[in-house]
Amino acid sequence: FIIEADEYDTAFFDKGPKFLHYFPDAMILTSVEFDHADIYKDLEAVETAFKRLVNLVPRRGRIVAFDEGDSVERSISRALCPVERYGATQNSTWRMTNLRLEPARTSWSVLHNGEHWADFEFSLGGEYNVLNATAAAALAAGCGISKDKISTALKTFKSVKRRLEVRAEVNGITIIDDFAHHPTAIAGTLAALRSRYPGARIWAILEPRSNTLRRNVLQNDLAKSLAMADEVVVADVFKSDAIPEAERLDLGSLAAQIQRHGRHARMVPEVDGIVQLIAPEMRRGDVVAILSNGGFGGIYEKLPQRLRMLAGSATNPAGARAKA
Repeated sequence: FIIEADEYDTAFFDKGPKFLHYFPDAMILTSVEFDHADIYKDLEAVETAFKRLVNLVPRRGRIVAFDEGDSVERSISRALCPVERYGATQNSTWRMTNLRLEPARTSWSVLHNGEHWADFEFSLGGEYNVLNATAAAALAAGCGISKDKISTALKTFKSVKRRLEVRAEVNGITIIDDFAHHPTAIAGTLAALRSRYPGARIWAILEPRSNTLRRNVLQNDLAKSLAMADEVVVADVFKSDAIPEAERLDLGSLAAQIQRHGRHARMVPEVDGIVQLIAPEMRRGDVVAILSNGGFGGIYEKLPQRLRMLAGSATNPAGARAKA
């Protein structure tokens, strides 16, 4: 039985993280970062939760942990079981090499303890997906699953909903739905789109919706991540009244920060306004990343619909005038 570990609170009557109820036999630790600002005071509090999770893995178990990041190091420092590292450094137990990020496929090799172990490929884009796949392969190998079966599973894997998901293609414009709602995840998504669509103009349309992203605690990091796009549009902070003004994400300041990075940024309050503003500006070859962990006011349907209407008007202006 495999489950994604969740450090968010368990229930209204149990504010401890869900993953402390899991009692895993083995675990992949990808990262430890500050998040869930409504639950955790600071990064140290997040690390404490992860240290407790690590200590739940029994001596007979196994942890496969990312080989970069001080927070990861601190979290696994007192593990009771063997810990293997994965990543791209010389000291990785499972080392990713020969990475090729192409428009239609991604391929890479894995070294185990410095020796060539396997070659993999799949249809997903983004280095973060390769790192996740390498960790999964390492854990699977430790469970006795053969390299051939791992390779076949990866090659046929079609990803999951709301992760670099192509929602529509209208007149050469590609609309992507991605659940990214943390600066690190947003940066990973935009970097993946750069490699998947080389030369494209990348749009980032963000809804600050999560309890962390609605706050200003990660505003500087958010500005840097969004500046990886060519055009940035940010909607109003979701339920902004629930966040004290002193803690709330400052959209005006965020726009100025992004522009200091040399990118065009606009703050547009409502989805309908966003669609009306940006749809006429889009051109063939553009890639639009819609970033939200919620419904975002139906933008996933409204933007393609508006683009289709504009395309129809452009190809049949006389008919459009007659109808008017």
